[in-house]
Parts: sequence; C-alpha cells; structure tokens
Amino acid sequence: MDNAPANAIVLEFTEDPALTEMMRLRVSSLQKTGQKRQDGERLLLPHEFVYRLDFNNQELNFSRWYFSLTGHGRVTITGICQLWTPDLTNLMTRQLLEPIGTFWRNANDPEDSPLKWLEADMLEFGERIAELAKVRKVMYFLLALKDGAEAANLSCSLEFTPEK
Repeated sequence: MDNAPANAIVLEFTEDPALTEMMRLRVSSLQKTGQKRQDGERLLLPHEFVYRLDFNNQELNFSRWYFSLTGHGRVTITGICQLWTPDLTNLMTRQLLEPIGTFWRNANDPEDSPLKWLEADMLEFGERIAELAKVRKVMYFLLALKDGAEAANLSCSLEFTPEK
C-alpha cells in the first residue's frame, strides 16, 4: 500500500464475528430440530466467515485490491448485494454477487511466491463494490478459507479514489 495516491481511500475487510456466529446458530438450529433450509436460503459453511466493509465516503472509484496471505491456501470472497440483516432475514442465494473474488497460493508454491488471482473477475468485483457503496454505508461479504488458509494469516483491502 506504499504506492497509494495521496487521495486514496483504503478500506480493509474486517471480520464480523457476531454475524458469523448468528449464521452458525441458524445452521445449528436447523440441524437440532431436523428442519430443512428455506428454498433458496444460503447457509454458512464451516470454513466461511462474514466480513464487512464500512464506507465513510460513498462516492468512490475503484482503484485496486491489496491482499496478502501468509503460507498457502485459497480465499474466496463473495459479496452480498442486499442490505442484509441476518437477525431479521435469512441469507438467500439470489443476494450473492457475481463474480466472486478468488486468490490463492498452492501448497507446492514457495512461501514467498506472489499470490495468484483471477484479475478480470477481481477488477469487475471491485467496480461492483464501488457502485454498491453509492447506496449503502456497509457491505457484507462471505470469505471462504480453504486449503490451509487461516483468517490470522489473511489481509484484504480495497483502494478507492474519491469521485471528483
């Protein structure tokens, strides 16, 4: 992030443990009562966590992603397009954004090798986030940590520039 322009706004993804726990309780409740999920409902998987971005400025242009992952693993970021309140509503699959963002380092890659990522998808995803920021102050994401990735070894943020 050292080469960010002076007017750049860098927003870091922050874990929302309360919402993650609430979603895990929904899964647990369904399992205990033997009920099935609602048609179209998206349940949180064990390797997924809820993260958020808070927008102080809502007139933004997307510039770039910053992500780092110590060690190996795969991280998939799925945006949630609705202003989502899991205490009142269940997460539905129609609320999930396309494309998703993915970055990874394979187990046989050297630890200091650069992360791999799907650049076109990540750029489109960043632009969609900037568009959604115009109509909301917070946006939620599901981060799936796979193949050895751990939240403690992860840093992910977005750089924006204010619209003129």
